[in-house]
Amino acid sequence: MAWRQLISFNRRALSTPSQLIPGLAGFSSKSTPYVVKVGIPEFLNGVGKGVEAHAEKLESEIGDIQKLLVTRTLKLKKLGIPCKHRKLILKYAHKYRLGLWRPRAEPVKS
Repeated sequence: MAWRQLISFNRRALSTPSQLIPGLAGFSSKSTPYVVKVGIPEFLNGVGKGVEAHAEKLESEIGDIQKLLVTRTLKLKKLGIPCKHRKLILKYAHKYRLGLWRPRAEPVKS
């Protein structure tokens, strides 16, 4: 009896749109649009862990956030950014491009 219920539920789940199934209606894999304009200083402050110390250098050399998101590690190395900070910048830049992460709108109070 339980197997029949599971099979019928699975068939219904596959054939019905996700809006009609309770619990799946509120789920969305798309990120919400950005309310705050993100620049290089906001991005680096969001990453944290000492990376924000390089904000001035990156802003003068790279310019805007779109160029930072496609910058490679060799360019960051030539700018004198340490390895751990380069790895953090590249990791969060990749997440930001995919829409999986974004810096907080307001700074974290500690």
